[in-house]
Amino acid sequence: MGESKASSMFGAGSAVLRGVISAPLDRVRRKSSMGKLAPGDSVNTIIEGEIIPRLLMAHSSGEKHGAKGKHVRPISHEDAMRFATMPLQLEAASLLEEVNGFIADGVSVETVCLDLLAPSARKLGEMWESDECDFLDVTMGLWRLQEVMREIAAQSPNERAYLNSPRSALFSPMPGDNHNFGALMIEEVFARAGWQSEALVKPERRELLDRLSRQPFDLVGLTLTRDCPSAALANLIKAMRKVSANPDIIVFVGGRMVNENPMLVRDVGADGTGADALAALEIADNLVKASSTRALTLR
Repeated sequence: MGESKASSMFGAGSAVLRGVISAPLDRVRRKSSMGKLAPGDSVNTIIEGEIIPRLLMAHSSGEKHGAKGKHVRPISHEDAMRFATMPLQLEAASLLEEVNGFIADGVSVETVCLDLLAPSARKLGEMWESDECDFLDVTMGLWRLQEVMREIAAQSPNERAYLNSPRSALFSPMPGDNHNFGALMIEEVFARAGWQSEALVKPERRELLDRLSRQPFDLVGLTLTRDCPSAALANLIKAMRKVSANPDIIVFVGGRMVNENPMLVRDVGADGTGADALAALEIADNLVKASSTRALTLR
């Protein structure tokens, strides 16, 4: 199947989507050629901050179905490595066949997002920065990944009914951290599991606190993609608890900084963490259930 046929298969908006993806990448290319590339303009910064969130928004733009809390089969490291460069080699329709093969073999849509498509997008950025592929290659590769995401979202079955008593959660990157991928990804996983979830994008501290003060969320999750002083994190968590409309709100923290130092969860006054979004979902379910049980006992 030629690229033009693949494009028509995925809808008339494909040409527009390619333009949306290529615009920020072209900005990086032009600045780089002029010797004006700042640290925040790197290819991977653009992919993490702009492209991958668009990937997720394409997934969440349709109806959000419930999802199983655990996936049947994980993506192996070997499978992820093999798939990583496929967007450079396969047309969109063929790439979709590969992804559907994983889903048919028992891999959840969440796991495809977390462990297959997002790492592949990052790999494309790394290959561009190391001159292993050019501007057109990475633009087309990212477009194919997004088209695949749109298709699997549209065909994703309703795997689990919504919770009888929907729980609510707010996810946010640490204020000042411009990487939104973690917060958007975990929000999507919780939403598919039946939670009423929201994600803030590039919030200021006051915006985060104001949102918590206006709605009694069961849980708030902070994602950290870069190191920050533990005292600053502890101070923010204390402030969130103080203003929260829910006095029993559960606070989750996650990201590389937390994964490398799990004791940080206790040190900063948080309630829990998870090695990945699916683990966090399972732990959060248990914590909210325990909190609800305690509340009923005290009545």
